[in-house]
Amino acid sequence: MKKYKNTSDSLSPSAEPGFWRESWYQLTRNRAAMTGLIIIGFFTLLAIFAPLVAPSDPLEQTVSVRMTPPFTDGFILGTDDLGRDLLARIIYGGRISLIIGVVSVGISLTLGIALGVVSGYFGGWVDKMIMRAIDIMLAFPYILLTIVIVAILGPSLTNAMVAIGISQMPRYARVVRASVMAEREQDYVLAERSLGTGNMELMFRTILPNSLAPTIVQATLGIGEAILSSAGLSFLGLGAQPPTPEWGLMIASSKQFITSAWWVVTLPGVAILMSVLGFNLLGDGLRDILDPRLRD
Repeated sequence: MKKYKNTSDSLSPSAEPGFWRESWYQLTRNRAAMTGLIIIGFFTLLAIFAPLVAPSDPLEQTVSVRMTPPFTDGFILGTDDLGRDLLARIIYGGRISLIIGVVSVGISLTLGIALGVVSGYFGGWVDKMIMRAIDIMLAFPYILLTIVIVAILGPSLTNAMVAIGISQMPRYARVVRASVMAEREQDYVLAERSLGTGNMELMFRTILPNSLAPTIVQATLGIGEAILSSAGLSFLGLGAQPPTPEWGLMIASSKQFITSAWWVVTLPGVAILMSVLGFNLLGDGLRDILDPRLRD
């Protein structure tokens, strides 16, 4: 049975260090989650060490070897229509996609946590005002809202990350709000309030750390969705711009060769599939572990 910390530590049972150690132990026993973690780790290492791993410059063009099939003339994954090494472009594209996923979710988390904590803690007219604004955003289809924001800001990689971050924000705000509302009447919060602790400290030091478990799950799944969304925006010409080695842009610029040179379209698509699958598997595993209803 979990033990309660004293109120001076501002911790509930779920915030104990033992909870996170137990969660890590459960994660290592979840095959799907560990598979996802291995996939993510693989792409992360490729992204970090891209200059050392990539066989050539991803922007270097050699027209004489254009459309070289995989495992031909020393090109493991072949070349594209401009003679650029496809393996090098996929490796560097992984770096861009991971950055997009992390930055986009970072924007969503920052905005969503701030709005969710304030809404859930104060309730009343503050909650109604924030939630109605969130409901208006949720009324728009996610991808449509993202496209509209990018169209307003202008097509670029940075604007795509901002658009994805803003579009994903409502779901984080709602998840955090629900968690904060469940925690704000707990004994440890009431004890802190009776000691004269201010609202800001109660919200962000006492309640928020104990409300993060479902948010962590949502963020893990959100990174995969952000990668997929950025690829879709690049495919539509609203994300990364040529000659950036971004997976969605690689598919868009080579789609006319799908029947004559399958590798230039298929292999970047496989990279997108595997990276998103990795985050989804890890997110599902974390949900099974961190959701108290599924743990019991």
